[in-house]
Amino acid sequence: MSEFLMVTGLSGAGRSTAAAALEDVGWFVIDNLPPALITKVAELAGRPGGENERVALVIGRGGGEHVEDVPEIMSSLRDAGHDVRILFLDAPDDVLVRRFEGTRRRHPLAARGVEASIADERRLLAVLREAADVIVDTGELNSNQLRSRVIELFGNGDGRTHLQTSVVSFGYKHGLPLDVDLVFDCRFLPNPFWLDELRPLSGLDEAVRRYVLEQPETLEFLTRVDELLTSLVPAYTREGKSYLSVAMGCTGGRHRSVVLAEELAERLRGHAVATTVFHRDVDR
Repeated sequence: MSEFLMVTGLSGAGRSTAAAALEDVGWFVIDNLPPALITKVAELAGRPGGENERVALVIGRGGGEHVEDVPEIMSSLRDAGHDVRILFLDAPDDVLVRRFEGTRRRHPLAARGVEASIADERRLLAVLREAADVIVDTGELNSNQLRSRVIELFGNGDGRTHLQTSVVSFGYKHGLPLDVDLVFDCRFLPNPFWLDELRPLSGLDEAVRRYVLEQPETLEFLTRVDELLTSLVPAYTREGKSYLSVAMGCTGGRHRSVVLAEELAERLRGHAVATTVFHRDVDR
């Protein structure tokens, strides 16, 4: 059977970027597909000998119209044995407004102005957001970062048989990530930023890594978080959850959170938990 990924979300949140990234890693992408044709596409893709085992369907480009039947269609595809997931791209209203103003593009529902149109689209797409397997907040991501995030989540091809875990590092001063399941605050650790020799480096540099890991509290913190997650993963798996996103936050997202995200991911991989790492703010 085939693997289907429904790519949807708010206009201006990055559907085109996500579609291009998926195409780059081998997905067969169909853009602007009317929901009524999803079943027909599934029938064609699922024929014996078909070459397109991973199909991404970009829907909702019309501003969210005619999507109310998509959850039921997805349920029927799952009943037929297909693996079906939804990726929902979101962003804060003010970010979406700035993006439309910057590109001078017309919103698909621009009958009442951009802000009112965004509110209308949110209402129309609420049913898909509620059904989404993965929600990615693109408000703090540029196009390259979004591309990396999509490839991290859907580029390896093994997400349909195991719970896929993502560890994200971020900086609180840049805003809390809205698309994660669990958040851990690393700001209790001494900050390498206040050491002149470490300030220009990041948590990906060995000197910063060594400094953070040598703090007395670090080992106990990592051990406790590791124990918590390894106890939760089987429960999430039993409940049918496909993705688990864990965030590590420090002040700027360059030092402590980066080190701890890398270390936690390595520990989880040691427990045979498929884990990727994404550093949202390391280059800020």
